[in-house]
Amino acid sequence: MNEPWLLASLGIVPFAVLGALAGCAAACVPALHIYTVIGGLLFLPTQGLTGALPGPWLSALTIGLVAGWTIMNAVPAILLSAPDESALFTVLPGQRFLMARRGYEAVILTAFGAAGAMALVLSLTPFAPRALPGIHRVLSPHYHWIIWSVITFMLMSEWPRGRTAVMSPWDRFTSGTANTMAGLATFLLAGLLGFVLLYRSPLPVQSSFQNLTPAFTGLFALPWLILNLVSRLTLPPQQMVTSVRVDARELLRGVAGGTLGGAFAAFIPVVSGGIGAMLAGHATSQREERTFLVAQGASKTVYYVGGLLLLFVPGLQVARGTGAAMLRVIYSPAPSDYWPAVAAAALATSTALLILPFCTRLTLRVMDKIGYRAVSWCALVVMVLLIAGITGWTGLGVMLVATGIGLIPVLFDSRRMNCLGVILLPMACNLSGIGPDVARFLGLL
Repeated sequence: MNEPWLLASLGIVPFAVLGALAGCAAACVPALHIYTVIGGLLFLPTQGLTGALPGPWLSALTIGLVAGWTIMNAVPAILLSAPDESALFTVLPGQRFLMARRGYEAVILTAFGAAGAMALVLSLTPFAPRALPGIHRVLSPHYHWIIWSVITFMLMSEWPRGRTAVMSPWDRFTSGTANTMAGLATFLLAGLLGFVLLYRSPLPVQSSFQNLTPAFTGLFALPWLILNLVSRLTLPPQQMVTSVRVDARELLRGVAGGTLGGAFAAFIPVVSGGIGAMLAGHATSQREERTFLVAQGASKTVYYVGGLLLLFVPGLQVARGTGAAMLRVIYSPAPSDYWPAVAAAALATSTALLILPFCTRLTLRVMDKIGYRAVSWCALVVMVLLIAGITGWTGLGVMLVATGIGLIPVLFDSRRMNCLGVILLPMACNLSGIGPDVARFLGLL
């Protein structure tokens, strides 16, 4: 009588490992998001894997894909984001490590944060079914003003940056607030695009499960690739160290701050991992670069992997993130699926962490042979083909519009995170009960 359950449980192991390996491979393609891969696997062609695998195995594969990509994504995020030399002192610590020939060390520091955060999440899983449903019931009536508060903090923290040379008062004002105004414009334009996609999407019905994929590709991925392609900077050779130094205080502070930021982003609807990382960065202070990198690894892991596990928590079972939303369309987890899902997350994360150093060294060798511009060209072709295959010509049009918006932060030195207005603004309005009124004002209804 227990043989089917035992078979389903044993099948979790190979599918979690397979998903982790596939997720790691997908992460090595710059700008390729794992949710695009999951959408293709689950829904294309026709029904994809939905009719070929039992629900628990499909869940283990999805968890593995997300965990593997989350860990390995640090490789292209750090090694393929070289700044121009004029911006060296205003970029993130990962980029400074890269230009100081310490890119490998930066990747490993994010892995420390991921490992610490995952250990903390696993230690709390026995208490999640008792605590999280009650927390959700208490917070759910207040999600609207929490999201508005996050939006306000995000926009206000775009601090004016201008030259201090002698200028007229008006020139000083425009120079100091150019990036701030660009951030606000980016947020509003992205929010307008989000309203269009939510209320009158031009995409075909069969692509509705990937409604935001062309927008996110254009807002975040393509500007990054375009910047790599037009950059004239030569990436310095990277040091292949055998050990990475991080003391206990830096590690604990980074893991704690990153876990809190990632947990906030995972639990509160439509708050993304980028916002969780921002909150983690403010909690740990960007002046401590090692702590900051550890916190980023922790925040990303808790947001993606921990957020996906919320779908399996008995009594809660909320979908946070596109991966969980797509999985829930085709499979409703039972309470008995909780612990197998936790086991799959632990196994997949461990697998990805074990192969991360090897993949980092391999990526550096490939970049040394062909250069990061060639890698960016390959990634650009892959992204265009994927969007065309999933959403057709209409999706490519949405992607181009989003790319124009996504280039504003690049050109005006503002935060790319303001592009998250594509989901934050429509959902904040909807949760506040004014979304249809705004859509009607915009002529979308």
